[in-house]
Amino acid sequence: MNRISSPDELERIRKSIIKQRDPNKPCITICSGTGCHAYGCERVAAAFQQEVKQQGVEAKVDVKATGCHGFCERGTLVVIKPQNIFYQRVKVEDVPEIVSETVVKSNIIDRLLYTDPNTGKKIIHEHEVPFYKRQKRLVFGNNGYIAPAIIDDYLAVGGYAALSKVLFRMSPREVIKEVKKSGLRGRGGGGFPAGIKWETCRKAKGDTKYIICNADEGDPGAYMDRSLIEGNPHSVVEGMIIGAYAIGGHQGYIYVRNEYPLAVQNVRIAIKQAEEYGLLGKDILGSGFDFSIRVNRGGGAFVCGESSALTASLEGKVGEPRAKYIHTVERGLWDKPTNLNNVETWANVPLIINRGADWYAGIGTPKSKGTKIFSLVGKVNNTGLVEVPMGMTLREVIFDIGGGIPKGKKFKGVQTGGPSGGVIPESLLDLPVDFDELTKVGSMMGSGGMIVMDEDNCMVDIAKYFISFLEGESCGKCVPCREGLKRMREILTDITEGRGKSGDIELLERLSTALIDGSLCALGTTAPNPVLTTIRYFRDEYEAHVRDKKCPAGICRELVTYQIIEEKCPGCGLCVKACPVEAITFMGKKKPVILDQEKCIKCGACYDVCRLGAVAIR
Repeated sequence: MNRISSPDELERIRKSIIKQRDPNKPCITICSGTGCHAYGCERVAAAFQQEVKQQGVEAKVDVKATGCHGFCERGTLVVIKPQNIFYQRVKVEDVPEIVSETVVKSNIIDRLLYTDPNTGKKIIHEHEVPFYKRQKRLVFGNNGYIAPAIIDDYLAVGGYAALSKVLFRMSPREVIKEVKKSGLRGRGGGGFPAGIKWETCRKAKGDTKYIICNADEGDPGAYMDRSLIEGNPHSVVEGMIIGAYAIGGHQGYIYVRNEYPLAVQNVRIAIKQAEEYGLLGKDILGSGFDFSIRVNRGGGAFVCGESSALTASLEGKVGEPRAKYIHTVERGLWDKPTNLNNVETWANVPLIINRGADWYAGIGTPKSKGTKIFSLVGKVNNTGLVEVPMGMTLREVIFDIGGGIPKGKKFKGVQTGGPSGGVIPESLLDLPVDFDELTKVGSMMGSGGMIVMDEDNCMVDIAKYFISFLEGESCGKCVPCREGLKRMREILTDITEGRGKSGDIELLERLSTALIDGSLCALGTTAPNPVLTTIRYFRDEYEAHVRDKKCPAGICRELVTYQIIEEKCPGCGLCVKACPVEAITFMGKKKPVILDQEKCIKCGACYDVCRLGAVAIR
């Protein structure tokens, strides 16, 4: 295709694309994000392509491999449009029946429908599935309609209309004013107002200015940015071009986590297509504005999510943060003014320009506008990506959308904000989720990780896990972070292994203060959050570990004992086979087994295999 050289030409092409597409034509969309790749979505998509040919309906049916649909717990997901028939856990062997029965004859296949666990009702339509029903999918919603490698799909849903509007009908200052008015805050963790950052960067001294998209998503259990840039890369590219126009930059970089190969592949395709269409590169849309984007793969360091460490990595240096008083918007990449936002922030920009700042500011809370995508994982029935308005409560997210806790277990806590976030207890389940409310209770928004925990989680062990993770990811540049995290991990290890002593809890609190006050970057200043919040809300668990040498959750091996409850043991022998050290003796059928405490290594294998409650943790 020839380069598009004007806004009018862009609109003509958009109308032509839409005109060629029959909105009533059946379209089989297959979720093809990384999560569904694990379920074999590529084979399912190929099977659909082959099946529509074999059944002679290829001309009447479209097959489209789209981005992530979000409901990762139920992959591979298939949605048949325009009816929005929702099938879950689809396998290759289901494909012929879906084509012959649903696509050709309009019959519903009951076994592939989602069953509401509360009502037992089979749900046919995607928007009626409880997981989706309470969401407001503004940024993430187009993932289900777009094939990431086909730019025409993005144009058909209004793609690059915001860019056209900005370049020909708005000045850079007007763009910044609109973003400021919208109340958009950076979705990468800090929640700094995007418009103010853009304005500061524009005013910074220097003719050369850079734009960076931070896609180095390193939080355990978080994959919002990955799925967004995989499934709708053009929304990120468009947002970056608008940002570059606003601040006066002509070179951009997308810094992608090295473990995201599909994201790298799709965004590179998007960049190439945008360049071929004249939407990126020299003289964009005939406006005279130039902007280019390069993709850089991250070096695998969690600390490179911090802006100054990221820019150092881009320069080919060790990813270490700089002093806090050096602001990236003034002295960033190669010491030039640099505007850095994360994937989700950039993807919000076209929405704001297209629909207006007032519309965007009408969503969310007074100080946290718009929606937020969360990665809902852990001890929750419906795991996946959830986009909700700012201000929705934790209870609504975890129980109404997430479906509550599996196996009837009791909710215990939820960690928000990644490894540096805090653990929020059951008593605060009705807390509205926004930047400020989470900070008030000792946690933070972060990039949007949300890890749910139940009664079987030990909060001291949880704190130890995250402190150990952060210790390994610390760059080691500053003493408070390097030495403080090491010492905190040692104390937590002692507590979980029965060597805790009086004063350890207070020492953890003092060390936390030292890290907060003395660390060079946000990794160190926020690292104590898991410890401080678990002490604050679950202090009784710490005291039980230290004083009584007991782990109430039965997780810390050195502090638990496995016992056989004789009246419940039928002598089935499952635990005997599971024990790796032959510590359990089979005494005959219908006779309780005997567990030798001297040999027991407390691995928990016997507890895991017993379904009758005959193995107890004391």
